[in-house]
Amino acid sequence: MSGRRGGDRPPAHRRWLSAHGRACFEALGRLWRQPLASLLSTAVLGITLALPTALHVLISNLGAVGSDWQHGARITVFVRDDIADAALGEWAAALRSRPDVHRVETLTRAQALAEFKAYSGLGEAVAMLPDNPLPATLIVTPATGLGTAGVEDLRLALEKQEATEEVLLDMQWLERLSALLRLLEQTVGLFALTLAAAVLVIVGNTIRLDVAARREEIEVMKLIGAPDRFIQRPFLYSGFWHGLIGGLLALVLVGVALLLLQTPVERLASSYGSDFTLTGPGAPAVLAVLLGGCTLGLLGAWWAVLRQLRTVEPA
Repeated sequence: MSGRRGGDRPPAHRRWLSAHGRACFEALGRLWRQPLASLLSTAVLGITLALPTALHVLISNLGAVGSDWQHGARITVFVRDDIADAALGEWAAALRSRPDVHRVETLTRAQALAEFKAYSGLGEAVAMLPDNPLPATLIVTPATGLGTAGVEDLRLALEKQEATEEVLLDMQWLERLSALLRLLEQTVGLFALTLAAAVLVIVGNTIRLDVAARREEIEVMKLIGAPDRFIQRPFLYSGFWHGLIGGLLALVLVGVALLLLQTPVERLASSYGSDFTLTGPGAPAVLAVLLGGCTLGLLGAWWAVLRQLRTVEPA
């Protein structure tokens, strides 16, 4: 007997994988055969996805700068006059063992007076005073990554010590920086949602034109009884490839921008005595851009195909 027996057919999951693999690569080949149209649509997608990605990288670098500034923030503790130098050293040693403290510098009353005479230009006037008016001082540097709340907790802990006379810490600029970063994060979130809607429209319009160009082919498939999911499959993969290539292009654009800005930023940082350098998007951000592009491409294609197939019916 000629013909293939039912038992010789491959398993259902292999047939499913084969059908989807064929549709996936056929969609990629169709993009390759239309280079100009594909380039224009993916370029628009890449630029659209690059904008929120670049803003995310900007916020990440600003956060790193804020962390460096916070590391440079210092808490000045003025010590009571009746505290001996030995007790001051023991207190400094105890503070150095705290996990929220990076460094502690001590300045005895005699050292404070010597520095004041050396740098103030009022050495002769100070020498006329009967006693040393300057207190001993502890200069405490908070641990890196402690955060604004952690620095404030450390300040309160130092303020409660019996040997403390007064504690000085300028937290206003740190609070302003944190508020600015939170505002930028919320702005980027809203901006990303707006651009996501734009990506859906761009992909949807591209797929709509593709459906219109293949209208006769779709009518023939419907005449021979092809189900809608079979007809939709290549268009959905086209949307997938548009989103993936657009995401890759967005990452390339952000990388090129970082390379162009790296040298000027390093020069600016070095003028302030910092070794700060720009950092690109990390692995989670890269994965988010690629998955986001693919998801938006699929959604845009699904929305366009669902609407267009309703208008295509064989005569």
